Amino acid sequence: MTTFCTDVEIERIARGLLERTLPKSEWTHAAHFAAAIWLLRHRPDLTGVVEMRRIICAYNEATGTANTTASGYHETITIASCRAAAAFLVRYPPGMALHPIANALLQSALGRSDWLLAYWSRALLFSESARRAWVEPDIAPIPYEG
Repeated sequence: MTTFCTDVEIERIARGLLERTLPKSEWTHAAHFAAAIWLLRHRPDLTGVVEMRRIICAYNEATGTANTTASGYHETITIASCRAAAAFLVRYPPGMALHPIANALLQSALGRSDWLLAYWSRALLFSESARRAWVEPDIAPIPYEG
């Protein structure tokens, strides 16, 4: 399991996403959440749906990942993950270092790359409609507010 030792690591991931310089091989499940909590803390102006779509689509294009109906940007996963990261982050004091928060998040159920399948069926989550726009869960309500 990925663990972070410093906030510098987390900032490097987030800035690499924003600047489109993060190597594609480093854009892992852990990196997605590390970038999300850094953005939520340091650049909340960039965490809205429109902004996140723009950032992720641009990053994907820069790293050779096509944003299509079958690959690249996924709106439902992005929104759910940002909501989950925000709900997790508010449990901690605003000035607390991010790396222990990221590590705690990754040790929680959110650290599993399949955590969304507790709320969405695989067919719905990976459908074209869920990739293009927010789709409500079909198994259980997601416990993170929007």
